[in-house]
Amino acid sequence: MNPTVSIQIVTYNSAKDIEECLNAVRQQTYPIQEIIVIDNASTDGTVERVRAYVEQTHANNIHLVANATNTGFAPAHNQGIRMTQSNYVLVLNPDVQLGTEYVERLVGVMEQRPEVGSATGLLILKSSPDVVDSTGIVMNGIWRAFDRGAGEPASRWRASGEVFGVSGAAAMYRRKMIEELSMDGEFFDADFFAYKEDVDVAWRANLLGWKAYYCAEAIATHERGWKKGSRHTQPLFIRRYSYINRYKMIYKNLSGARWMKHLPKLLAYELASNGYMLLREPKVLGAWKDFFDKLPELQKKRREIQRRRLME
Repeated sequence: MNPTVSIQIVTYNSAKDIEECLNAVRQQTYPIQEIIVIDNASTDGTVERVRAYVEQTHANNIHLVANATNTGFAPAHNQGIRMTQSNYVLVLNPDVQLGTEYVERLVGVMEQRPEVGSATGLLILKSSPDVVDSTGIVMNGIWRAFDRGAGEPASRWRASGEVFGVSGAAAMYRRKMIEELSMDGEFFDADFFAYKEDVDVAWRANLLGWKAYYCAEAIATHERGWKKGSRHTQPLFIRRYSYINRYKMIYKNLSGARWMKHLPKLLAYELASNGYMLLREPKVLGAWKDFFDKLPELQKKRREIQRRRLME
């Protein structure tokens, strides 16, 4: 019997993308047990479009959950995870279109390698199909995370292999790893709301000995619409979450003394980046209030993460 796979998509004003996304999901060569669409209070008709799509296609394995408020990307995906019992969960952005073999390729790799808890394929830009969007996540010595290969020719990334983590845009997670990493019923840290929740999961998975894998033969396209335009055009709440969530995951996951060798570079970067924020985007620094408000919870999570790590 084949391992079961569920796919979950969190939407927020995603009306223009969701049908194309669902079409690609339904064209997978691997059987999909359940497709869950969790809408976070869209105002552009996303919910109505999904309902109409289900009715027109008679897709009885698509289940729509319409949240009354925008709970955030991380909490909504936790909500979806709790709704399923599949062996694998594919977390998918609505502006991603999967190649027909995407799920089959990833499940094949993960079944052959039980140490792999998460996997991704080659994500390319929809606007430039020969350009990489992501081949996984990398983290540098001062704990800044990047999409590996972003902006580079896709032809350079034909070799599959292990990576630090996988982008939450089209990430396959093993249920066993989800259960092992979850704390108080949360796989993604709900305090993150959105942004860097996939990096936090990757870091925690590494601490507990799980591997992440990039499969070059699994291909998907990503519109990556939110990155268009200047940083200053992004809403303040996005910039705040993107900024402070890095510090939250460092606080929770960093341990040992090896990080001290990176201290000079870290201090130089923090002085420069926070100096810039102070001068150009001072309102972003208001995110520190959320950090300190959540500090007791962060401390609890840090203790639990370190306890589990020492048990490995």
